[in-house]
Amino acid sequence: MTTLDDVDQLTTQRFRRMSPGNQQKPPPVAASALPPGPHWPVLIQTAGLLRFRHRFHPYMRKRYGDIFTVRIAPGGRPLVFFTRPEHAKEIFAGDPEVFHAGKANGILGPIMGEHSLLLQDSSQHKRARKLLMPAFNGHALREYQELVTEVAKAEVATWRDGEEFRSLDRMNRLTLEVILRVVFGVTDEERLAQLRPRVNATVNVSPAILLGWGYPRLQKFGPWKRTVDNQRELDLLMYAEIRERRTAPDLAERTDVLSRLIVQGEDGDAPNERLSDTELRDQLVTLLLAGHETTASALAWALYEVGRDPELLARCRAAADEGDDAFLEGVMKESMRLHPIIPMVVRTLMKSATIAGHDLPAGTTVGPSIILAHSREDNHEDPEVFRPERFLGHNPPTNTWIPFGGGVRRCIGAGFAQMEGVAVLREVFTAYDVSAVGDDIPKVRNITSVPRNGARIRVGRRAT
Repeated sequence: MTTLDDVDQLTTQRFRRMSPGNQQKPPPVAASALPPGPHWPVLIQTAGLLRFRHRFHPYMRKRYGDIFTVRIAPGGRPLVFFTRPEHAKEIFAGDPEVFHAGKANGILGPIMGEHSLLLQDSSQHKRARKLLMPAFNGHALREYQELVTEVAKAEVATWRDGEEFRSLDRMNRLTLEVILRVVFGVTDEERLAQLRPRVNATVNVSPAILLGWGYPRLQKFGPWKRTVDNQRELDLLMYAEIRERRTAPDLAERTDVLSRLIVQGEDGDAPNERLSDTELRDQLVTLLLAGHETTASALAWALYEVGRDPELLARCRAAADEGDDAFLEGVMKESMRLHPIIPMVVRTLMKSATIAGHDLPAGTTVGPSIILAHSREDNHEDPEVFRPERFLGHNPPTNTWIPFGGGVRRCIGAGFAQMEGVAVLREVFTAYDVSAVGDDIPKVRNITSVPRNGARIRVGRRAT
C-alpha cells in the first residue's frame, strides 16, 4: 500500500518518466513517403491544429483533399488525416500491435500516468480494459443512474426562474460532482471541497501547458509551475482516498467505480488482476479527464441548441414527461455530432502499413478527423442543422459518427456518458424551459473544444 510519504516521489518520477523528451521516439519519416500537406513552419502547423482546429481541418481538406499530412511539434512529427468512413474503418480495424494509440496520446502522459488506459497498447491495454470493463457494463450503469439523477436534480434545484447563465459552467459543476461521487466515490464534504479546485485546475489546462511538458525547465515558472504544484496536491488527495478506501468496512457494498476496481482486484485469483495504488490513480485521472468536461460541453451545446428552437424544446419537454429517453439520447448524440468535443482519433504505426492505398512507414501517426467526419454532406444530410431525429430508430452509417472513437479502443465510458446526458436533460426539461442567449462558436481548451461564450441560456420554470 502506498504511504503518503511516497506520493511526492511518485509524482516526480511520473513527470520525469512521462515527459515527451523521455518517451520512446518513433523513427524519422521522410516527407516524400507521405500524402501532401502544407509546407508551413512546424509551430504554425501545430498552432493551427491545436488552437484553430475547427477552421484548420476544413481548410486542409479543401486544399489537399480527403487525405493530408500535418507536421507538429515537437520535432515536426507527421500526422496523416483521413476523412472518409472507409478510411476510418481501416484504421479502427488495424492490428493493435501495429496501430498504437498510446504512443499518439503521449502528450497527456505527465498528467495521466503510464498506466492510463489511453496511453497503454497491446497486451497492457487489453489487461487494463478487461479490469475496467465490469465497472462500465449495463448492470453497473443502471446502478449509477440513480445517483446521477440525484446529482442532476440537486443542481437544477439551485436554478432560479428567469435566471441567465453560462450553461457550460453549470454543466461542468454538475459533471464534476458526478465524477467525484460516482467514479471516485467521495461523499465527505470536506474531501469534496479539497478535490473540486484541484480537479478543475487539472481539466482547465491550455495547449501551451501541454506542449510545455516537452521542456522540463518551464516547470519552474508561471503557469507550468502552477500546473505541477496542482498535480502534486491532487495526487496527495487521490492516494489518500485510495488508501482509506482499501480499508473501508463497507467496501464490498459500495457501488462507485473506485470501490468496484479495488474489490474486483482483491477477489481475483491471479496477481495480474489486481490494480496497484498507482494504477488506480492513473485510471481515475483518465476517467476524470475523459469524462468530465467532454460530457459537460456536450450537455451545454445541447441546451443551447434546444434553446434556439421552440419546437425542439416542446419535443424535449414531452420526452422528459413521457420517459422518452430515446429522444433525449438523440439530442445528446446530435450535440456531439454538430459540436465535436475531441477533434481526431489517432494511432502511431509501429510497422509500415497501407491505408486507403497509401503505403505509410513506421513512425507515422494516422487518424480520422472527427470534425470532418461529422460535417461531411455525404455522411450527414444538411450537416449544419441540429436534428436529433438522425438517431431515432437507427444510427448514421458506420464510422460517420465517431465521438468515442472505434474498434478495440472505443471509449470505455461511452455508455456512461450517454446515460449521464439523458439523466441530466430529463431533470432540466422536467423543471425548466430554456432559451439561448446570443450566438456561440467553439473554442479550444486543452484537448477539448467548448462553447466560447459558455453556451448562455435563460431558464424559465415550467408551469405545473
